[in-house]
Amino acid sequence: MTDTPGSSPDPTQPRPEPPQVAAETLHAHDHTHEHQENDARSALLALREEVGKAVVGQDSVVTGLVIALLCRGHVLLEGVPGTAKTLMIRALATALDLDSTRIQFTPDLMPGDVTGSLVYDSRSAEFSFKPGPVFTNLLIADEINRTPPKTQASLLEAMEERQVTVEGRPRPLPDPFVVAATQNPVEYEGTYPLPEAQLDRFLLKLTVDLPSRDDEFRVLQRHLGGFDPRDLSGAGLRPVATAADLAMARERVSEVTVAPEVAAYVVDLVRATRTSPSLRLGVSPRGAVALITAARAWAWLSGRDYVSPDDVKALARPALRHRVSLRPEAELEGVTTDAVLEGILATVATPR
Repeated sequence: MTDTPGSSPDPTQPRPEPPQVAAETLHAHDHTHEHQENDARSALLALREEVGKAVVGQDSVVTGLVIALLCRGHVLLEGVPGTAKTLMIRALATALDLDSTRIQFTPDLMPGDVTGSLVYDSRSAEFSFKPGPVFTNLLIADEINRTPPKTQASLLEAMEERQVTVEGRPRPLPDPFVVAATQNPVEYEGTYPLPEAQLDRFLLKLTVDLPSRDDEFRVLQRHLGGFDPRDLSGAGLRPVATAADLAMARERVSEVTVAPEVAAYVVDLVRATRTSPSLRLGVSPRGAVALITAARAWAWLSGRDYVSPDDVKALARPALRHRVSLRPEAELEGVTTDAVLEGILATVATPR
């Protein structure tokens, strides 16, 4: 007697054994997955060396940019003019094989110049949407603090929701989508300081310092040797990582574990900023999430599957410095946000 679909099996007949998956097959699968993960990590770490062909002595800033990409976060670079902020982002886009678009923010830039607008087509007698430069993988928002708040705000929805709404219709942005904005220090003339709501959308704020004497000498030597910052391919830059590497890395970063005591340490740090006598504005819960997210990416880049307190300390300043605001009297005394954060890191108990 044979079973037909829907009939009951004969209890007197021996039941077939369920198929067994060989241990060797599972081991081979795990080994392949681990190999892919290591390849992705090596590719993303190689970005620093590749960007170094165009920019000298800014490894820590490049690492911050890579962390932002891993976290689907946005990054703000601050430094005086001429410190290769824009060149660094362009070099990163070239080395990662991503589409990139640059917007030069100026006082007369309009929101539609960023997001796009509806354009009337006389042939079809209809309006069609013309995408703005925001529809890209890596948006270089150059000198973002030189445009008025109305145009700065045009990026808010794109940064938070990864879409733009034009005439009531939301339009999704590509994935990945990261804003890498540059700004000059706010004490320079003709700038519009970013409001707290916009600053809070940036995962990290990276300070681009002037190079050391040796690095500046190397910069001059490169230019004397024919280096042209407008021709990155001529400088030897090539893609060393792909979108697939980035996707694999993001998946693995999301699996990095965070012990309860490390999460509690992050909470204690951000709460300490709210009671600091030097600060009038402390870090919000969004800042705590940003700090632990960035720490997970740094832990993974370092080859670990867990976050240590040292990872939190390493990312505390870039993740929090733009989320706090000094009291006027502290500014008059020459106190800096980094100095306040250093004091908090020194006083909040570190978990063992």
